[in-house]
Amino acid sequence: MARCFHWLMPHPFLTVLLAVVWILLQNEFSAGMAVFGLILGILIPWGTSIWWPDTPKGFRIGKMVPYCLMVIWDIIMANIQVAWIVLTVPNSKLKPAWVVIPLDLVQPEAITVLAGTITLTPGTVSADLSSEGHSLLVHVLHTDDPDAVVDEIKTRYEARLKEIFR
Repeated sequence: MARCFHWLMPHPFLTVLLAVVWILLQNEFSAGMAVFGLILGILIPWGTSIWWPDTPKGFRIGKMVPYCLMVIWDIIMANIQVAWIVLTVPNSKLKPAWVVIPLDLVQPEAITVLAGTITLTPGTVSADLSSEGHSLLVHVLHTDDPDAVVDEIKTRYEARLKEIFR
C-alpha cells in the first residue's frame, strides 16, 4: 500500500503545497478549483519525479516553522536597514564586500535553503556555490566587518538548518 502511495504521490508535502498555492492564487474559493489544485499537486510532482533526488532524510518540519518566522523577521528588519543605508550613506562611503561562507551543510536541499535565505534578505545576495559545495560566495551591500557577516550567517542560519536537515 505504501509503495503504491509513493508511486502516486512521490512528494506528498509538495503535492499539498502546490494544491494550497493554486487555491490561494484563485480570486475565490470553489470546490472545483480545490479539486483542480489537488490534481495539479499530484501530476506535477509525479511527472517530474524522475529528475528529483531522493527526498531528504531526517527533515524536521517542527524546526522549519520557527526558522521561517525568523527569516520573515530578518527580511523586515533588513528592509529597514537597507532603506536607512540608501537614505543616509553616500555612495562614496558604502563598504560593499564579497565574503566566502565556509559550509558545514552537506545536503543540497539545506544549502539551497541557506542560499535562498541569504538572497531573500535585503542587503545580501548569494552569488556562487563552490564546485565541491563547501563554500558559498555572498555579496554584502555594506559592512564594516566581513568576518562578522560570516559569523552571523553561520550562527543564525546555518546552525538552525543543520538541526532541520539531519
